[in-house]
Amino acid sequence: MENLDWKKLGFGYMDTDYNVRCYFRKGTWGELEVSSETHISVHMAATGLHYGQEAFEGLKAFKGKDGKIRIFRLDENAKRLQSSCRGTLMAELPVEKFAEAVIKAVKLNERFVPPYESGASLYIRPLLFGSGPQIGVRPADEYLFVVMVMPVGPYFKGGFSANSYVITRKYDRAAPQGTGTFKIGGNYAASLCANKEAHDMGYTSEFYLDAKEKKYIDECGAANFFGIKNNTYITPKSSSVLPSITNKSLQQLALDMGMKVEARQIPVEELTTFEEAGACGTAAVISPIKSIVDIENDKTYFISEEPGKVCKQLYEKLRAIQYGDEPDKFGWVKIIE
Repeated sequence: MENLDWKKLGFGYMDTDYNVRCYFRKGTWGELEVSSETHISVHMAATGLHYGQEAFEGLKAFKGKDGKIRIFRLDENAKRLQSSCRGTLMAELPVEKFAEAVIKAVKLNERFVPPYESGASLYIRPLLFGSGPQIGVRPADEYLFVVMVMPVGPYFKGGFSANSYVITRKYDRAAPQGTGTFKIGGNYAASLCANKEAHDMGYTSEFYLDAKEKKYIDECGAANFFGIKNNTYITPKSSSVLPSITNKSLQQLALDMGMKVEARQIPVEELTTFEEAGACGTAAVISPIKSIVDIENDKTYFISEEPGKVCKQLYEKLRAIQYGDEPDKFGWVKIIE
């Protein structure tokens, strides 16, 4: 890719050579199909358009200094997609079919995998939705699974630097017993207004509290929250938070570093006690938190002007595993032969 400046890539859509598709029809998944077409022909009564029968995933592939391509936590993303399918009554895609499609898409677009030390990676977006027509709130009888890939740079323009967030009580990201634990489009549509308002006020993103009582921390925009204090990694336990695979990985690394891990309710007031904090997810890995502003109560929870020591250690350790610079003792990486 001689025309691409890998180090200046943003996080956004880019056409690549191929995508991989698979249809569910008559009760069974078909064979994988390769396409160079960027458009999909969809019935106007498809349940994915009308009733939100849709789910997606986000994962990445990295090129190591040994030239090998590594996909991070492929099986975990496949299982989370299955959970989203169960939550929206869609046909579950087998883990093996998911892995086969992702590996095929990466191999077909190998020339788009950014080089080692460019700071960029290949973002992989699997999508599954109800493609069968239905008028009446019922599940579809046909589904389409698609895997597209594109090279991306940092999710936030500043890369690994501390950002400021603003608490919103005006909007809920998801209901306590709703669809917040599934990675589906409706959750993200529900966040657009709050996200725009946060950006308009000059903040990196919005910061959600629990929908029921507005007392506890839920999520940072589209990412999980974690705080560090007293050698402990603390993250919210909530019935409306997406189970982040990055968060799960960071918790394991924290334990490996000799830290304690707590998943529990975190009262807003506890923000004053954290030595460090971050937002974590596939796109940004870790976005350290500088401050969280509560405009309604005229409070600013200042955490750290610069990324903290533990955030930096966790970030560098995870990235080292993703790129093959450190041994993958947890079996998280799939090397593409």
